[in-house]
Amino acid sequence: MSAGPADPQVARLVAWFEGLRPEDLLELGQYYAEEACFKDPFSDVHGLAAVQAVYAHMFEALDEPRFVVREVVQQGDHCFLTWDFLFRFKRGDRTVQTVHGASHLHFGPDGRITRHRDYWDAAEELYEKLPVIGTLMRWLKKRAAS
Repeated sequence: MSAGPADPQVARLVAWFEGLRPEDLLELGQYYAEEACFKDPFSDVHGLAAVQAVYAHMFEALDEPRFVVREVVQQGDHCFLTWDFLFRFKRGDRTVQTVHGASHLHFGPDGRITRHRDYWDAAEELYEKLPVIGTLMRWLKKRAAS
């Protein structure tokens, strides 16, 4: 992380994200409200159990997934994080992949996350890196730019 957040609650959350392991998912309720919503390019879920399932799937589908938080901007009950997500695919190319993205978090009155929205370009950051579909995605991108 580049600069630590001033708010100790956010600093604790960032440390949790950066050190996240499968067994830490049992602590999710300390960070997310029971009615929390989570949205990213692949998921749009509601409720603590559904958010926990998104993270559990990440650990099942990928090897060594981890977040590196780069920047933290907080104003009131909103927080914006930029991050790198590093992982390896379970099959095929074992190169460490990196997805650059950002999260907008909204905290409820008790300080837990009520809304978590991730922003990242699935085409550029993921699909273009896949062997077969990557060729097609790069061709489409080039074609659209011309």
